[in-house]
Amino acid sequence: MELKQIKSFQADHDLITPGIYLSRQDGDADTFDLRMVTPNRGNYLPIGAMHTLEHLLATFLRSGKESEHIIYVGPMGCRTGFYLITRNLPLERVLALCKEAFAFCADFSGKIPGSTRKECGNYRSHNLPGAKKLAKAMQEVLETKQVSDMTYPTK
Repeated sequence: MELKQIKSFQADHDLITPGIYLSRQDGDADTFDLRMVTPNRGNYLPIGAMHTLEHLLATFLRSGKESEHIIYVGPMGCRTGFYLITRNLPLERVLALCKEAFAFCADFSGKIPGSTRKECGNYRSHNLPGAKKLAKAMQEVLETKQVSDMTYPTK
């Protein structure tokens, strides 16, 4: 089998800055890269904070009125952000939803959803203050973003 280079690996990671990028479209499913830090600069998302942010983002996005359009929310292995896969949502709504989600996470207080031993495979690895700090930084990045900013930069 010949391995294909997937679309997100074709993006020049030296040009990527924090933001939301439409990575691929497959029929009615869109994959977005929520880049929270600049790749390959030595500043990666801390594991505990990233784990908590994953729980908060996934819970928020799957609890709202667009929940039936959310297919997946999960962390990037490189620890520079998250993947978001949606179905049948206009780009304008995805951007607005991400702004709402990060605002929710930045202001969250209370028990982290799905963080007990029975609910989570690594329940000890959470950091709510760190997650809120990450969410606040991303909220600030997204404040000025528009749909026209949702494509990966090229040289």
